[in-house]
Amino acid sequence: MDEQLSKYLSGELSKDELRVFLERIENDHNLKAEFIRNLNRNAISATVAYSKDREEGIEKYKQFRLRVKQHNRRSIFVKAMRYAAVAILIVASTVFSTLYLYERELGSIMNTLHVPAGQRAQITLEDGTKVWLNAQSTLKYPSHFSSRSRKVEVTGEAFFDVAKKSKPFIVYTNDLELHVLGTEFNVYSYSDGNYIQTDLVEGSLKVINHFNDKNSVLLKSNQKMVYKDSKMTVSPITDPDHILWREGIYSFQNERLIDIIEKLQLYYDVNIIVVDPDIFNIRYTGKFRQRDGIDEILRIFQKIQSFKIVKDKEKNIITLV
Repeated sequence: MDEQLSKYLSGELSKDELRVFLERIENDHNLKAEFIRNLNRNAISATVAYSKDREEGIEKYKQFRLRVKQHNRRSIFVKAMRYAAVAILIVASTVFSTLYLYERELGSIMNTLHVPAGQRAQITLEDGTKVWLNAQSTLKYPSHFSSRSRKVEVTGEAFFDVAKKSKPFIVYTNDLELHVLGTEFNVYSYSDGNYIQTDLVEGSLKVINHFNDKNSVLLKSNQKMVYKDSKMTVSPITDPDHILWREGIYSFQNERLIDIIEKLQLYYDVNIIVVDPDIFNIRYTGKFRQRDGIDEILRIFQKIQSFKIVKDKEKNIITLV
């Protein structure tokens, strides 16, 4: 017998070991079959069972009835039917309870995807939802969504193309919850940023404050919401190109240097110090490839506004003089 299965049957698995074991069952058909056999034998109610296993049990029950009939003894048959009926009830209750317990355990197993500085990534979730992650961003998601809702957590910047399902899709950020059904939207929520922004490309999106349910807004297509200083501000999307980061392009449209620097620090995990504060409010417009790196982006800005670039690699600091 499989060692983990043996430990499970004897109740010796820790919580973490149980999660690993449940994942193995999901992916190993042989282990699952062995587990089902022990399930039926011991009437265990905390493992995986599917409808085909129930059908197999019912088929065995039919064979059992046939053997009983061959004894041609009505009293034995009646007693056997009673026990068989009880057995079927046990099997049925085991199937339903184990499906619930399995879903609860598996749904609690969270995966974490982190994208390092200067990179981006794309992932398709279990329900078909597609997620793009920008640099220095993290997505936490379950390996299996529950029957009631689909919940994920985001730190950083992400674009969601949510698969249309009856159960809601909820994205948790630092202070907000984004509730959707079938929607395309971008969310910017870095832990070191001083604001949260979400841009709704298509569909509808309800934004709720974690700490105050009454503080919420409902976005329509081509609207954006900026959350800053505990206030939500809704306005039309004026620069749709800023979500081109999905394709590896950073787009800035008439943005102040101080705001651009804040994003570059997050995207490339570097500290940028500006000695002359007068250049903070100079506005820039342009598009840059992510792979070009921060040095090339700053050199292009340097052509517009004269300043020197001093790098301290040991301390990971860039100073604009």
